[in-house]
Amino acid sequence: MGIRHITFDCADPYALAGFWSRATGWPISPDDEPGDDEVLLESSGSPGLLFIRVPEPKSAKNRVHLDLRPSGRTRDEQVEWLLGIGATVHDDQRRPDGTGWVTMADPEGNEFCVERSAAERASG
Repeated sequence: MGIRHITFDCADPYALAGFWSRATGWPISPDDEPGDDEVLLESSGSPGLLFIRVPEPKSAKNRVHLDLRPSGRTRDEQVEWLLGIGATVHDDQRRPDGTGWVTMADPEGNEFCVERSAAERASG
């Protein structure tokens, strides 16, 4: 069995897919348009991200979240870049020795974590 999609319930699927498209570099499916109730981000080799319109707002902490590892940026550079496209810091667990992570939230409040890059992990 394989995982096909990771699904986000949301108020505005196209807008939230746009945020995650910028964050991951994955394209929005050419079949999807603003106003659609379902919008897919396609990824080769990984499960896609599917955004589905629901009437109720997010009301509690996510039971599942994504852990992101930067490529081409450090953790701290990635956090700053994500802030610039609309994410917010939810909880900062960076430690003085450079380890740790940052829990962020997307524009609809879904939490995700930004960990250190592979290069940062390899260097200590």
